[in-house]
Amino acid sequence: SFARHVMDGDKLVESNPYFEAAVKAAQCHSPKLMEEVAAKGSIAHMDYMPEEIRRVFVTAMDIEPVWHLKMQAAFQKYTDNAVSKTVNLPNSAVQDDIWKIYWMAYEMGCKGVTVYRDGCKSAQVLCTGDGAKQEKTDERAESVVRQRPDVVYGFTQKVKTGYGDLYLTVNEVDGKPFEVFATIGKSGRSITAKAEAIGRLVSLALRSGVDVADVVGQLKGIGGENPVFQKKGLLLSLPDAVSWVLEHRYMQGRARAEDFQSLTSPSCPDCGQDLVFEEGCYSCKACGFTKCG
Repeated sequence: SFARHVMDGDKLVESNPYFEAAVKAAQCHSPKLMEEVAAKGSIAHMDYMPEEIRRVFVTAMDIEPVWHLKMQAAFQKYTDNAVSKTVNLPNSAVQDDIWKIYWMAYEMGCKGVTVYRDGCKSAQVLCTGDGAKQEKTDERAESVVRQRPDVVYGFTQKVKTGYGDLYLTVNEVDGKPFEVFATIGKSGRSITAKAEAIGRLVSLALRSGVDVADVVGQLKGIGGENPVFQKKGLLLSLPDAVSWVLEHRYMQGRARAEDFQSLTSPSCPDCGQDLVFEEGCYSCKACGFTKCG
């Protein structure tokens, strides 16, 4: 038995029909048992289950990695092309376990091998209770503010606003915005302070890993008492002007890419969600459908 994630975050418990028939024949079938098997992902340690059933119905994670590899090596020995097989590991597996598997595969003459640790992906169609566990933690996510390098490079753009010319300097790291300095010319201290505050907060957000699109979304459209028309359109305020510079510098291709993706991604025939092209095949992350069978 296993749990299948479907749309809206629901989970359905599904069982191997032969396993279900076997436990019914042994008169130990119940919905609670199926849920327990799906949660544990194995019946190997269920002492109340008949020995014959436990011996026959083993799962991929009940099998030691070396036996997965021996099975693959047996096929690889008489095959010119690379043969790959997934070695399923529990969520408790560590890097050293994976290193040993790859080394054994090399020594056995395998040309390729796949390793999957249960629960290693944030979204997993099929899972067992051994997957990544949701621990109760402080709801406030701990953010790490990146340290500023000694030397950074960027650009300064002049934008006309209702308060005077805004000089917005954006410094970049690895081609992405890292910090922002906003200076407003010939304005009072209050406007100058507001411009500096906007720059500091935007810089803190960017250095903390906030996506530039989220920053633009918060600043764009904020109104002010001195909106101004120009060739770029109507700029409502200083925050709106900052969002305009960031949007036109870093988000021009993003909207077109998203539109192209929506036009080219086929929909899942089962649930209607977009299919994702991975490993040479279209598959659905929502319900598990795949065009490759």
